[in-house]
Amino acid sequence: MRIIIAGAGEVGFHLAKLLSFESQDITLIDIDKERLNNAENQLDIRVIRGNSCSLSVLKEANISDSDLLIAVTAYETTNITVCALSKQLGCKRTIARISSEEYINVNADVSFRKLGVDELISPQSLAAVEIQQLLDQSAFTNSYEFEEGELTLIGAILDGSVPFVGKSVKEAASIFPDVHFMPIAIQRKGTQLTIIPRGDTEFHEGDQVYFITLKEGVSEIYKLTGKIKESISNVMILGGGRLGYNVAKDLCEKKFNVTIIEQDKLKALEIADKIPDAMVIHGDGRSIELLEEENIDSIDAFIAVTEDSETNIMTCLMAKSKKVKKTIALVENMDYFQLSNSIGIDTLINKKLLTANTIFRYIRRGDVLAMTTLNNFNAEILEFKVKSDSKINGMKIKDIDFPRSSIIGGVIKNGKGIISLGDYKIVKNDRVVVCCLPRAIQKVESLFS
Repeated sequence: MRIIIAGAGEVGFHLAKLLSFESQDITLIDIDKERLNNAENQLDIRVIRGNSCSLSVLKEANISDSDLLIAVTAYETTNITVCALSKQLGCKRTIARISSEEYINVNADVSFRKLGVDELISPQSLAAVEIQQLLDQSAFTNSYEFEEGELTLIGAILDGSVPFVGKSVKEAASIFPDVHFMPIAIQRKGTQLTIIPRGDTEFHEGDQVYFITLKEGVSEIYKLTGKIKESISNVMILGGGRLGYNVAKDLCEKKFNVTIIEQDKLKALEIADKIPDAMVIHGDGRSIELLEEENIDSIDAFIAVTEDSETNIMTCLMAKSKKVKKTIALVENMDYFQLSNSIGIDTLINKKLLTANTIFRYIRRGDVLAMTTLNNFNAEILEFKVKSDSKINGMKIKDIDFPRSSIIGGVIKNGKGIISLGDYKIVKNDRVVVCCLPRAIQKVESLFS
């Protein structure tokens, strides 16, 4: 596939990096020489320095022969313009990153497809959805739902009291034969190594483990891991920007008790007018005195979404020291994304990574329905739809030549989730959830294409 990426920032670079693993024909366009040099030195891609809105630059990138144009510059007007121009110049498909959420839910009077934009991606909307899912499974480090929860991805850290610590996956399965979940990825305490578990893989104390589970399996994981399903009702949000505002609005509509702390007085007054059900505090959320005045010890979840990553991390640590059940910090630097467990925050979210992962599923050769990256893990979760000509159609799982660095976590069949074991036969229209390391993606995709 011939792909052009406009914008060599963190989203563009991350996309180029992921795609370079698959030997795609990638061209990266940006006006920043340093960014392009960094990308060219690290990745096997072509770079062009120039304005992506320039017709001559697009023609130099061979836009007329391209399969996909991804516009992820910092400016939504530039992204929409680049997509419109590229479509008219012959590009088959276009994706634009936008900041204005009203474009996502636009009415029928406006068609972005007619303008030349096939897909719109809003980092704000993606982050808001991510936060909602994290609050739904408050005891866990991460969660993701497939087919409205028919299969759910859940991450948890194992302490010494968990009954299957010290046992292998096979031994745990024999001891608990009636459970409705499967481990799909493990990271040992103090390491950055992601393990795709097999039957002889042992669970260790301090492991961060991701499970695929059915609806009834969620309560089983709570019980076996010793987690307590805390009810979340009182939520404090630091930062009244676009993301903080949207999360607060959604939570208020769901009858949560929401407190917003915003340092800008005019913005605080504006939020108070727009969300009358929320308590809006004008002040500096970095002040421990202010947090104590606002009874942070009675807060169930603390969500820090200011524009400053360090502020978000530090305030979440303060909230955690006050025994807040769930802390979520927005970080802009992708390097921080690897640190959530080691620094004591429940979950870090990164809009750029969410955006890149969402865009990435449009590029997959196999019929990928959904994708997510595991928090703090070098692994990806992919949902494929089996086609009549897929190589694995009609095969039992145990007979498939699956790479060892990948595993089938479950199957959704006719809208119903199944924890599929070796004797399960995969057939057309099954939706198969796979966990794999980056090096296995190409092989896994070939099985579904």
